[in-house]
Amino acid sequence: MAKRVASTLGSQLGLSLTDLDELSIALTQACDSAIAAAEDFGGEHDLKLTYFATNRALVVDVDLLPAQHAAARHSAAAVGKHHEIIDAEMQRLAYEMIRCFVDDFRPQIEPATGQLRFRMVKHLAG
Repeated sequence: MAKRVASTLGSQLGLSLTDLDELSIALTQACDSAIAAAEDFGGEHDLKLTYFATNRALVVDVDLLPAQHAAARHSAAAVGKHHEIIDAEMQRLAYEMIRCFVDDFRPQIEPATGQLRFRMVKHLAG
């Protein structure tokens, strides 16, 4: 469903078929990375995807939030555990793969809450 939404919005914006395919690959990798982080954190999580368009780009945010995020927060220990468990080389490769397929990629983690966000931007060619 996530790829379908991105493809529909991207085509309405005027992205080429190649750009839409590349965005789909990056979106799949970002979701896989967020799900892997959720497993490292433990507990229940929600994956929230936000799409918005500017006049020259499509922006997709992939957010990993603790379930019932208004009440639940990751402890500093859970965030630290995530950093210990994660294979730094695999994470670097995943991020580089995403960067190959989008024009801008910004991974963020909030140490206090453990919230994870991947922002991807695909610009119109030209």
